[in-house]
Amino acid sequence: MAIDTSDFKNGLTIEYNSAIWRILSFQHVKPGKGGAFVRSKLKNLRSGAVNEVTFRAGERMEIADITTRPMQFLYASGDSYVFMDTETYDQVDIPGDKITDSLKFLLENMLVKVTSYKDEILDVELPVTVELKVTETQPSIKGATVNGGGKPATMETGLVITVPDFINVDDKLVVNTADGGSYKERA
Repeated sequence: MAIDTSDFKNGLTIEYNSAIWRILSFQHVKPGKGGAFVRSKLKNLRSGAVNEVTFRAGERMEIADITTRPMQFLYASGDSYVFMDTETYDQVDIPGDKITDSLKFLLENMLVKVTSYKDEILDVELPVTVELKVTETQPSIKGATVNGGGKPATMETGLVITVPDFINVDDKLVVNTADGGSYKERA
C-alpha cells in the first residue's frame, strides 16, 4: 500500500531505498522560499542504524508489512536459537548474530515477540523486565544498604550487572532489559 509524507505517523514502517525503516519522529517544514518538505528520523530495522532523512512534501513510498507474533524461546542449537510460535506451534531457527543484544536476557521457555518482514526475522522484543538468578558475586557485606556503592554480579545468562552489596549467589533478581541490563529489585 502506497502512502505519502502527509500520512507519516511515529512508529509507522516504510520501504525506502531498498530497506525497511521505522519512523521515530518527523516534522513538516514550510519554508518562506521553496517547496515544503518533511524532516524525519528513521531507524533501519535490519541494521539498527538511525538516520535523518528529508523527503519532499507529497513524496510517495510503500508501507512495509511488518508482523509481530508471540513466540516462546525453546533452546539454543549451535549458533542458532529455536523459537516456537505460541499459536501455530511452528518452530523457527534464528541465527545468533541477528539477536545478539537479546541473548544476554534469554532463558528457555521465555515468551517474546518476534518481528518479521515477509519471511525475514528482524527483531526479538523482550519483556521490559526478566527474572535472572545470580551465579557469581562477591560475598555480601554485613549492614549493607540499597544505597551502597554496589558490586558486579554475573547472572545465569552470562550478563554482568552492578547490584547492591547485600545480594548473594542464587538470589533471583528482576533485571531491566530496556536499558541494557540494570538491577531493579529482588524477585
